[in-house]
Amino acid sequence: MLGTAPLHYRLLDHADHYARWSGLAIGIVIAQALSTLGDVEFEQRVVFAITAFGLCAVAGVLLADALTLRPQEAVRTASLAPRLVRDHVPPHMGPLIALQGVSLAALLVITAATASVDPDRAFSTGKVLTITCNGMRATAGPWPGLYYSLPMFGALAIATPTCVWALRRIAHGPGEEQQRRDRAWAVTGAWGLLVSSQQLYAVLMVSVSLTETGCAGVLGALTFWVFYPLALLNLFTVVWSLVTVVAPRAVDDEAVAEGSFDDE
Repeated sequence: MLGTAPLHYRLLDHADHYARWSGLAIGIVIAQALSTLGDVEFEQRVVFAITAFGLCAVAGVLLADALTLRPQEAVRTASLAPRLVRDHVPPHMGPLIALQGVSLAALLVITAATASVDPDRAFSTGKVLTITCNGMRATAGPWPGLYYSLPMFGALAIATPTCVWALRRIAHGPGEEQQRRDRAWAVTGAWGLLVSSQQLYAVLMVSVSLTETGCAGVLGALTFWVFYPLALLNLFTVVWSLVTVVAPRAVDDEAVAEGSFDDE
């Protein structure tokens, strides 16, 4: 009961919620500050803002997980079956977000490999794509080459192993089944927010670059049939991930439908 719970337990009862929300709020503040940097071009500012917001969301969720209170009552053994990470992440959105992470890495590698290289401007290389248009060479940009994608690669390199470690810690750690599920969903949502927002912007950069030239040919058709639907999918994932970070149980209707969780 609340009246007999220790003071520190009562103080930390909702600390995990505040930590998740604070991560998003701090991310918005930092993203807004980065978006107004005067000495950096617009596309790079957007990359910095999106990356910072996603990393703050991940940091807030990880802090929330660390502050989540564990049950004080005696531990009850329910089953000898090993706990698996895949049993705690969203059954449908989890694999989709993982696939988006893989496709984002592949997209950034492809765009980095196809970007134009300027040996005289090492720190500005990878900003455009050189194509042949009506027998003449032309450039399409801004192109998400290394100049724009390095912050995205860095964010993925930091957030991905950290979130995987957190999911394993949640799956094999103490707590009730519903509590572990909520924490795992929040971590999945935070990583999905980082991945889908970055991929959304990278896809938009590619789409704008290929369609503005007017002579992209097959690449233009690829933009219409592949990149536009991919952008819509990422937009949906961004919204779902944001809601999941704010309130994991709000999108977890399967837990209510199943109604069968084993207490640990």
